Amino acid sequence: MKQNPDQGRRGGARKGSAGQRSGSAKPSNKRGGQRSSSSRPGGRPGGPKPKLKFAPVPDSTATMRLNRYIAQAGVCSRREADVMIGAGVVSVNNKVITTLGFKVDPTKDLVRVEGDTIRPETMRYVLVNKPKNFLGIENDPSGRRSVGDLIKNACKERIYPVDRIEKESTGLILFTNDGELAKRLNHPKVGLRELYHITLAKKANPEDLEKMLEGFVLDEGFVKAKEVAFVKNDPHDIGMEIHSNRSRIVRRMWEHLGHKVIKVDRVVYGPLTKKDLPRGHWRHLTKEELNMLRMTT
Repeated sequence: MKQNPDQGRRGGARKGSAGQRSGSAKPSNKRGGQRSSSSRPGGRPGGPKPKLKFAPVPDSTATMRLNRYIAQAGVCSRREADVMIGAGVVSVNNKVITTLGFKVDPTKDLVRVEGDTIRPETMRYVLVNKPKNFLGIENDPSGRRSVGDLIKNACKERIYPVDRIEKESTGLILFTNDGELAKRLNHPKVGLRELYHITLAKKANPEDLEKMLEGFVLDEGFVKAKEVAFVKNDPHDIGMEIHSNRSRIVRRMWEHLGHKVIKVDRVVYGPLTKKDLPRGHWRHLTKEELNMLRMTT
């Protein structure tokens, strides 16, 4: 597969880009009577959820602590880097540094560990619109088709999927070598927004949508949709927003209600959408998209 020719164009979040105007899924609050989140069963009383206290994920090209620079170069962990700094085997611009917390500019400073020059690996962020019947991993030892086959020419660095999409599903999946960002995106307290377009074999009814909003126990864990609605009033096509990193959760939720799922397509992932990204193509995130992702987490 070739790279999307619109790689340089911004494909970031745009209000309504996954909406009914374009025919893709956009949950609506209009379900025969609007209901506030505080009145839903299982809702948290006492007003809105408190804001997370996470700091935005730092830019890998900005000034950073020396121990982080060493860790990003793959020399050792941050804690081990602190030991090496204290032992006097690390220099910056030919000056030995023993001060913990010392900061360096990765674009300008020359860092050596035991006399060897080191450089952090360049952070890469590649968004893929996964086709059906491709494994959502970087490679498969048994030779089955994977998303890694589609992005093998994206960069020289080895990149990994932030999360998994099952083989039979399609849609957005982010690959990166930025472990810190990936860990944040998967943190349950972040609750990254994910919007899916689901196609069912038989018609859903309003009661099914209500059950999705109210939530239920699935495999000893409580699950619920944040928003759910018919797409263009078609009860076979559902738009569903959910904040969960549980495996195959969208498909399993509908199967729990007795529905056979024909298609699951992730059309929105955090601030990222499928705009200008055809199925089977990939592109690097723009600087604006990356900043939005960092602020999201």
